[in-house]
Amino acid sequence: MGRISVFTLFPVLIEAHAQTSVLGRAQEQARLQVCAFDLRSHGVGVHRSVDDSPFGGGAGMVLSPEPVFGAVEARLHEGGAHRPIFALGPGGRRFDQHYARELATLLSESAGFSLLCGRYEGFDQRVHDHLTDGEISLGDFVLGGGEVAAMAIIEAVARLVPGVMGNHDSAGEESFGTGLGDALLEYPQYTRPSTFRGWEVPEVLRCGNHGKIARWRMVQAMMRTARSRPDLWALHTPLTKAQRKAFAEFGIEEPTPFGDEPTDAPDRRPNIIS
Repeated sequence: MGRISVFTLFPVLIEAHAQTSVLGRAQEQARLQVCAFDLRSHGVGVHRSVDDSPFGGGAGMVLSPEPVFGAVEARLHEGGAHRPIFALGPGGRRFDQHYARELATLLSESAGFSLLCGRYEGFDQRVHDHLTDGEISLGDFVLGGGEVAAMAIIEAVARLVPGVMGNHDSAGEESFGTGLGDALLEYPQYTRPSTFRGWEVPEVLRCGNHGKIARWRMVQAMMRTARSRPDLWALHTPLTKAQRKAFAEFGIEEPTPFGDEPTDAPDRRPNIIS
């Protein structure tokens, strides 16, 4: 059973997230383990201080090296945490589904890995230089700390660990895991009732022809990607002969190749996909 260890000033955030839904069941079934450790446990002085003002002046506070090294090294020594240790910050490798698969493989084939959550103005540079093995970035935006990023990474990785998802196909059929490549959004999903306020579920989904349904879903996933994320759609052009045949089968016009849309086309800025 692989372990994801998280070092943070707010372990309660990680613990609450890890005990719910898919993650909670995965831990109950011993598919993986998520542990949160408080950096303040090795804080300095009576008040267990973990930060100080930066040398050279400047706004904000910086996380001191003593409590960070102390907390991490203590857990490494006793086996409560494992390398590699990844700091969470804007300078790291961008986290995506491909990276999630790499970490899931690491979790399955080794003892696990650790995540280091920053706060304030970040870590003393010596933490990056002499303690961590790398850095992961969730995206180009600012957060108050690394906990939200850690929770997102944990959930994305856990879903790819064998046995965690109840339906074996679920993880592979979601956005960025469609089996058509890591850069397609998921096709539209419908459930009962078949008619709601006059809106019908597409007939193809009720026809019982699984091959036809699979082709329709492929076309819909590609259409949605081309419409909402043209940057991703560029990775899937030109279409293969089979894909073009599927578009023709359903009488759907092939999406305009990325970069070829008319200048008066509507704004198609990327949506946030959950």
